[in-house]
Amino acid sequence: MRLMDTRVQSSGGEDTQWAARPGKVYLVGAGPGDPELITVKGLRCLRMADVVLYDRLLSPDLLNEARDDAELVFVGKGPQCHTMKQEEINALLVSYAQQGYVVVRLKGGDPFVFGRGGEEAVALADAGIPFEIVPGVSSAIAVPAYAGIPVTHRHHASSVTVVTGHEGHAHTSPDVDWAALAKVGGTLVVLMGVQALPTFTRRLMEAGLDPALPAAVIQEGTTSVQRVITGTLLDIAERAIRAGLRSPATTVIGSVVSLRETIAWYEKMLQEAHS
Repeated sequence: MRLMDTRVQSSGGEDTQWAARPGKVYLVGAGPGDPELITVKGLRCLRMADVVLYDRLLSPDLLNEARDDAELVFVGKGPQCHTMKQEEINALLVSYAQQGYVVVRLKGGDPFVFGRGGEEAVALADAGIPFEIVPGVSSAIAVPAYAGIPVTHRHHASSVTVVTGHEGHAHTSPDVDWAALAKVGGTLVVLMGVQALPTFTRRLMEAGLDPALPAAVIQEGTTSVQRVITGTLLDIAERAIRAGLRSPATTVIGSVVSLRETIAWYEKMLQEAHS
């Protein structure tokens, strides 16, 4: 790995002093799975980085875009399995930058949409580290789109609500108010909620949401192994369990799901590519 000379000269009489100047961190959204959905700016940052800290759900193809001499550090998290605690990741970002490196924190989706990018940005700001946020394509929008489901449509939904189905533990984050969401209307997109699917669909119905409302669960959306199960709010959990769907998966609830049968462009494209 190449260490860039980041020293700046300061005058100190006859003695020349050198003060260390920190590197810089880019919090980059890699998109939801399809490697081509990374932004132009995100790709440029990745290609110039000295160090890349990357997550579990990234396409391996993106890592091939890093420099040959770049250091690649896996800091991914899975269900009940964290390679590093978030505090350790924050400290690592600060440490690399203080050594003068250009660091890319490559995160699935968008860094600020349930990606803990906000926590990392605060840690960098508190440490006086220069950083930039490079937004990414969020799975909340792209995954339904690849499943043929527009999250808004003027005849179906004029609003979309995005929540996490993986509610915080040990009071680290507030629980989702499912009863309130049942009254909002529009489209509901639930990220990271496949394990909690039976629980939150039941709570939504108990709060008055129509059991016949169309629903879909999309596993590994935007990738070549994407799977989509559709049903209603009443039976989608049972259908997903029977199909063996697992994380990462995105749930969409709302009348827009009824458009999938007509739009479903991505599966058709994959079928044509393999025919």
